[in-house]
Amino acid sequence: MLPVIALVGRPNVGKSTLFNRFTRTRDALVADLPGLTRDRQYGHATLNDHPFIIIDTGGITGGEVGVDGLMAEQSMQAVRESDITLFIVSARDGLTPVDESIAQQLRSENKSVHLVVNKIDGMDQNTVLADFYALGFQSVSAIAAAHGRGVGKLIENVIFPAANISLHEASELQSESENENTADTGSAESADLPTEIAPSDDDALVAEESEHGPKLAIIGRPNVGKSTLVNRLLGEERVVVYDMPGTTRDSIYIDMQRRNKKYTLIDTAGVRKRGKVNEAVEKFSVLKTLQAINDANVVVMIFDAREGITEQDLNLLGFAIEAGRSLVLAVNKWDNLPEDKRIDVKEAISRRLYFADFARLKFISALHGTNVGHLWDAVDEAYAGARVKMTSSKLTRLLEMIVAKHQPPAGGRFKIKLRYAHPGGHNPPRIVIHGNQTTSLPNSYIRYLEKSFREALKIVGTPIKFELKESVNPFEGRKKKVTEELLEKARRNRKRIKKFAKKKS
Repeated sequence: MLPVIALVGRPNVGKSTLFNRFTRTRDALVADLPGLTRDRQYGHATLNDHPFIIIDTGGITGGEVGVDGLMAEQSMQAVRESDITLFIVSARDGLTPVDESIAQQLRSENKSVHLVVNKIDGMDQNTVLADFYALGFQSVSAIAAAHGRGVGKLIENVIFPAANISLHEASELQSESENENTADTGSAESADLPTEIAPSDDDALVAEESEHGPKLAIIGRPNVGKSTLVNRLLGEERVVVYDMPGTTRDSIYIDMQRRNKKYTLIDTAGVRKRGKVNEAVEKFSVLKTLQAINDANVVVMIFDAREGITEQDLNLLGFAIEAGRSLVLAVNKWDNLPEDKRIDVKEAISRRLYFADFARLKFISALHGTNVGHLWDAVDEAYAGARVKMTSSKLTRLLEMIVAKHQPPAGGRFKIKLRYAHPGGHNPPRIVIHGNQTTSLPNSYIRYLEKSFREALKIVGTPIKFELKESVNPFEGRKKKVTEELLEKARRNRKRIKKFAKKKS
């Protein structure tokens, strides 16, 4: 069993910064704002071939109600799952009554707890630690997580002994940790949301799939039931669910297994219209959602049946299709919907989602579990479609049959000819077609090609990308060299023409 380490403490004491330091990622959102983390997030850290699991949690303030109470319960659940609990406090704030209350809660859990005093940069360590010894913990460490100071000693004195890792390896990691760049500590206030994100590398996705299974991203607008669906699929209250838009702020990756198949669920933050996204934290949440789409193998797009199909739904769906992700559509909150409203929703779907007609559509209730189990069949089908096997001979043969059934229209002076096809990749399936005047193919004929290939290859739930290649004339732009022999030939031809004209006259 891998050692499990939970990070708990008040809001804004540096838990997420330390999580990113351990995992050597930027998976956890970091900003100088309290209460940024709400769900517990698991990360995998490997130190010199010795792996362990780290859990980032939301801040505990004591006496929580509403969503804060759910966050606190998530934190305590992480403590119960862990082998080691790192209780993080802030040297800048000093010892607070909330710290004392959390310490009392942790003692009641009968877990191995180690006190970590963070943000000691620029302060006298001995003076700072004196106050926190009053909490009564035997193990106390001082660190500056943002800069890596003291992190190596924390690993050496607390984590490595639990994982049975040698002190020699610990010293090597300490040197690495303290030499790392501090770029991951930047505030969210100074960053802009990029307009475009590069798609994930297919080879990297395939390598990860064998270990963790396909990645399944749950996306949609705020408050459409994404986190409720994640909990329903998992069969436990894994992420915070609250009747308030924007409850989820980060993309939470959750490994699971169903019927001996591995999956990775990704709960994402809701994406609102660009004009309504004002806070820097929300911009980063949107960024994380877009990254999760590119990172996923299959995307489940959630719609709210009671609000119908909105423009923002179409924008987000368009992004997922443009990214080439396999797709499943789910209309949530279908239970107790009046019959006339159901008819209106179905008409809106057929009218506005025509461009995603390749995806399976399911009407579900995440809260009550209605039809949620059917999503798995659609997910497996879409995932298989993205990995369909294609050969050049098969694609060329299909292309000839498709063109014979319906010829492409004329393109200018010359007839458009589609000669042969070959595979261009998968995730999504890519088909490269070579011919003449291929850039003149109208969109209607490209849609005909997609529909025909989809039916022949039995691809469901994933877009098909086409690359159209034109044959290049090797003599184009090359001037013919005029030789004396050619000039003499031209003179003879002119004489013959004059002679023929005189005879005719």
